[in-house]
Amino acid sequence: MNSPPSNDVQTLMQAAHDRAAKALGLACKGPLAWGFQGVTLGRQAGDRWLRVSRTARRNAGRKPGEGIVGASLLVPDAVPRPRLYEVHDWTDGEWAFEAEVLDHVTHPAVSPERADLHHDPHLPDEWWAGLRRALALLAEAEGLKATVRDGWIERAFPQFLGIPAPAEVERVTGHGDLHWGNLTTMPLTLLDWERWGLVPYGYDAGLLHANSLLVPDVAERIRLEFASVLDTPAGRVGELAALAEMLQAVARGWYPDLAPCLLARAESLTGVRPPVAVNSEVSA
Repeated sequence: MNSPPSNDVQTLMQAAHDRAAKALGLACKGPLAWGFQGVTLGRQAGDRWLRVSRTARRNAGRKPGEGIVGASLLVPDAVPRPRLYEVHDWTDGEWAFEAEVLDHVTHPAVSPERADLHHDPHLPDEWWAGLRRALALLAEAEGLKATVRDGWIERAFPQFLGIPAPAEVERVTGHGDLHWGNLTTMPLTLLDWERWGLVPYGYDAGLLHANSLLVPDVAERIRLEFASVLDTPAGRVGELAALAEMLQAVARGWYPDLAPCLLARAESLTGVRPPVAVNSEVSA
């Protein structure tokens, strides 16, 4: 879905991936799969997948109950996702690296090149039923990390939606990054568990809906499948949080073709036209 931002990042991450593969006794082959801004790098190793990520050294150390390791311990097995087998972490200079060995998922992402949707993938009813079931099971898990924090909501609603932040935000355990690059075709698998945790109620469905607005039939299907969530006051807050996050991405230069749809959807929910997007670094 992404490419490394520079040759230096590419060299750094390929060396880290090679180091992790050697430490874990894996022989990797096939194309490199880059994450956003080259922060992650994945590659196949037989029936396994080796994923390596980097962060600043000051952030070294996995937090209990969070990320891929937390999901492997706390999320019900019936939620379809790659199984975690092993981890290997280290620090080197200014960076901290985390490596995970996961199942190699052979069926493709619905949108392997981007998070939003540009055509109808014609997913079967069984797929939609599986997604509803997966999110319902996930909601029963014990989430520890607050994804999309209250402090961010307090700043982002006025800045990106033009409305005051809600007085209360109901939360539920969710995926936290539910877009079309993180969902596979049949059989359904949910990928990338870095952001899972306590999200605003309706946020997952709202984020998937926002990433579907260029394909009205799919957006309508999401509203139908998740009407019991989105058509509630709490669910509307969650959808607005997802829209605010997407509009922040627009302000950073992403989703130029999706932006008019995001603005129109936000206005339809609030009755207020969102402010013109300007460059922003409001931290989530």
